[in-house]
Amino acid sequence: MGLIQAQEGSTQINIRAVNTGAKVAARVLTGGRVVKYDGDASIDGVPNTAAPVELNFMEVAGSSTGAFLPTKHMIDSFDGIEVTCMDVAMPMVIARAADFGLTGYETVAELDANKDFFARMEAIRIKAGAAMGMGDVSASVTPKFGILAPAQSGGTVATRYFMPWNTHPTMAVTGSQCMASCVLAPGTVAAGMYPMIENGPVTITLEHPTGKMDVIIDFERKGGAFIQKSAGLVRTCRKLAQGHVFIPQSIWKGAQ
Repeated sequence: MGLIQAQEGSTQINIRAVNTGAKVAARVLTGGRVVKYDGDASIDGVPNTAAPVELNFMEVAGSSTGAFLPTKHMIDSFDGIEVTCMDVAMPMVIARAADFGLTGYETVAELDANKDFFARMEAIRIKAGAAMGMGDVSASVTPKFGILAPAQSGGTVATRYFMPWNTHPTMAVTGSQCMASCVLAPGTVAAGMYPMIENGPVTITLEHPTGKMDVIIDFERKGGAFIQKSAGLVRTCRKLAQGHVFIPQSIWKGAQ
């Protein structure tokens, strides 16, 4: 309390995510110079509505491995499956659902029950992790794995995201940035799923098991290279808990 001086209307808070090193500029509603929790913003997969919080993730390309494309290739092949190994907010291995004999529209329960698919995916993830310079990832939750399919419900693409040994019930914020960037970068496994765009920002709508997520990717092309600049999303803000710390009076006396 008191670390941030609230502004009238909205306040920008600069955050450093210690798990990935990402820099995030969050804009929080602060009507009357206090945080506003009530609002009409909704997120598919999250119950009820609340105040919106704009998150803009900066300098997220290569945040874990040091490179946008850790293998230096738009497409690699492991066990006969083409994948794109990409690091934007989260290092990921991304493949086409159809290459696994999937539609990409399966439910979480259907995918979790498909042990053959998980075995194939894990073998590819381990080989890709080594190729990405991440060493032996057999006991690591990164890189994450994702699959893409043509959109089915009005979005840009259909996605499924893995944690990696279970299917994510919706879509992770970090993973969404990587998968949206994969859709926009030329020559990836997402080629043909979205028109070629020269510059951002562009809103990519990811369909996931319980709805959709919009991701705003800002980028530019230089000499044919795709330069990922930032990724923006809207989350919601709600008050979950409030606590008090009680300090013995003797401590205050000793400090005087």
